[in-house]
Amino acid sequence: MGAATVAIWFLVFDALRGRPLLTPSLLGAAVFHGVRDPADVSIMLGPILGYTVLHGLAFVAFGVVTAAFIALSEREPALFIAVVILFACFEMFFLGAVGALGQSMVGALVWWAILIGNMLAAAAMLWYFFVGHRALPRTLVGPWGGMLGEGVIAGLLGAVIVALWFLAIDTIQGEPLRTPQLLGTALLRQSDPLAAVFAYSLVHGVAFVVFGIATSALIAGAERQPAFVFFLVILFTAFEVFSFGAIIIVAKWVLDEVAGWIWKRVTPEL
Repeated sequence: MGAATVAIWFLVFDALRGRPLLTPSLLGAAVFHGVRDPADVSIMLGPILGYTVLHGLAFVAFGVVTAAFIALSEREPALFIAVVILFACFEMFFLGAVGALGQSMVGALVWWAILIGNMLAAAAMLWYFFVGHRALPRTLVGPWGGMLGEGVIAGLLGAVIVALWFLAIDTIQGEPLRTPQLLGTALLRQSDPLAAVFAYSLVHGVAFVVFGIATSALIAGAERQPAFVFFLVILFTAFEVFSFGAIIIVAKWVLDEVAGWIWKRVTPEL
């Protein structure tokens, strides 16, 4: 399931940037033929099949080790931290292995797409394991389950409202999807307009979900200790400042294209 999830993600991602099967071609050429320059890579069946088999075997081995830790975690929930460490190490190993291929190859593969693909695979694998070990999520999450659910829903709500706001502004100005295209191009280095919109929308949604979970945790704490409301205000302020700061640092020209007052949005998580 993990291998299939990553494969489907990159099939969609490559199709959006106009070159289906580019990622397995690049990795297959690098692993089996030692190619380091993406300009020398053409989409061929051999490297794609070879890398797909290698990729599948790696995920199967990873799945077997994870299953062993999951089984142990049912008897001793504290051992689940080993599963988290295992997933983190697997992610870092893959990014490190790709980085060893060279800067030009990393640029062609898009590091954040690799990160998202492996995160999606981790989510799919954990879902499968938790279906087979139904008592484990309740043991691990316990009373925090409601807080996590609220945080995810609030984060998605915030992301959708911001997306609709910019869609309305861009449509009024006669250029629908202009803002996510600009941000995807500037922050994520996507040259294809559709890929830029898709990539930025995905990163945008994940960022708001993380922000929503953090906000939900502070609100839950504020119910027991009102002083946490102060930290809640700091969190919202920091989130707003970070949005501006990221654009100023990475691409100041975006602020010339997207008016600053548009960013002063009402954050709906509360």
